[in-house]
Amino acid sequence: MTCFESDYIAGAHPQVLQRLMETNLETLPGYGADKYCENAKDKIRAAIGLEQADVEFIAGGTQTNAIVISTMLSDFEGVIAADTGHINAHEAGAIEYTGHKVLALPHKNGRIEPETLEKYLSAFYADESREHMVFPGMVYLSHPTEYGTLYSKKDLKAISEICGRYGVLLYLDGARLGYGLMSRETDLTIADIARACDVFYIGGTKVGALCGEAVVFTKNNRPRHFMTSVKKRGALLAKGRLLGVQFDALFTNDLYFRISKHAIDMAESMKELFVSRGLRFFINSYTNQQFVILENDFLKKLSEKVGFSVWEPYDKDHTVVRFATSWSTTDDDLAALKRALESV
Repeated sequence: MTCFESDYIAGAHPQVLQRLMETNLETLPGYGADKYCENAKDKIRAAIGLEQADVEFIAGGTQTNAIVISTMLSDFEGVIAADTGHINAHEAGAIEYTGHKVLALPHKNGRIEPETLEKYLSAFYADESREHMVFPGMVYLSHPTEYGTLYSKKDLKAISEICGRYGVLLYLDGARLGYGLMSRETDLTIADIARACDVFYIGGTKVGALCGEAVVFTKNNRPRHFMTSVKKRGALLAKGRLLGVQFDALFTNDLYFRISKHAIDMAESMKELFVSRGLRFFINSYTNQQFVILENDFLKKLSEKVGFSVWEPYDKDHTVVRFATSWSTTDDDLAALKRALESV
């Protein structure tokens, strides 16, 4: 069955696998102290335009969020997120497990609006009883959001300035960063993100790697003894080379950006299929995630032919579902979806 359930259902891009095979028998230092990790870090620094940035590799997204947030916050601080944000809704309480509360704010199409953030922080510091409350120490964004929406350069700059005024860190979850950066409707570059954020990560797991995320600390603010903290949390790979080799490949000859663009091209073609079938969109997404409203009987029949994710109820007769393209989506996949849509 052709599947559009998520963007991590395939393995790794062939060029990434090829580099893993080519380097497989090399004997290298452990824990990320190898030449491929260093090469990858240099290439990422060049891509973001910050020579002084610190780059670290961690195997997965939830690990990355929990480690970054828990090592950068004081014990009396929490992290602000949209109530639909991944750390609030889909990480099984991983952040709270570290002892830090997620401070959920209302969202607009998955995004935190600058005005909402300003209002929250202003009210917090105007509250005379704030010493009895969890202090906001960080703002968490994801780009793209859980709804496939994007932050504009203007809004990210505004949020960054608000964070600066209140002494709050700005952290951007980039699990799908490539797909956001290559959207046809974005005005943000990876260099813009690096300048606006205190820390962000470049997702590999969903963008061509078998696994792995690259955490970028942009302001000489990597927590002290970060590797020790990663190991304490059970996330330090002895064979750190596995992550370095993959990101070295992804950031050679713009592979990361080229395969991300492919996913966007596939998503735009997919949208045309939905439009031609007369289907409605739940939200207008310009990234690799497309959210469609299906009549429940139609949903059941279509699910027997292609795979997709059930997202949320729309009304008693309709459901919102998600179709995701990725670096591995092919024209044949879209042709199979077209046949399935026409046959239901």
